Amino acid sequence: MFTPANALAQSTIPDVASLIAPKAPTVADNAAVDGDNPADDDDDDSLVAAATAKLAGHVDGHAREALLAFAMKLRDIRYHRGGRAPSTGFDCSGFVRYVFLHSIGLDLPTNSASQFLAGLKVKRNEMKTGDLVFFRTRGKAISHVGIYIDNGQFIHSPSAGKTVRVDSLNEAYWSKHFVGAKRPEGISNI
Repeated sequence: MFTPANALAQSTIPDVASLIAPKAPTVADNAAVDGDNPADDDDDDSLVAAATAKLAGHVDGHAREALLAFAMKLRDIRYHRGGRAPSTGFDCSGFVRYVFLHSIGLDLPTNSASQFLAGLKVKRNEMKTGDLVFFRTRGKAISHVGIYIDNGQFIHSPSAGKTVRVDSLNEAYWSKHFVGAKRPEGISNI
């Protein structure tokens, strides 16, 4: 796992040097990332290492692709309300936050409503891979988030009894509940 603190403070993608020679994670780092036992599954560590290796050397133009590749590796992990790690399962915002933090080092807010407020508004016809798509599935508040892929597709952790998967914004349910897209400030220039 890498910790690009300087890059996060500037809302930019981490420099290549921090990706090639990542700092060894500490117990405090692990606890701060997912709130679980610091002795996370080896699977979690191998996913992070794979994403870090993929991102190294592709910092600028390919960060969105690295983010998506990392997200796709998490497909089929079960939904778990409040879940923030592959070992425990994910809720929608936990999935999005985990993907951004572990693939490109961008620390997003902890829930979908806060993630919506933190992003830059994007028109539907201008969405890019890595933009966040938001929905109102319960009442008038933002209650669901996913990561836009391309061609109307997005990846997300939908709900109890389901797993991380790809769906279409054109499906009746998602189309009806779609609120809009936001671009996290840390990837707005790529």
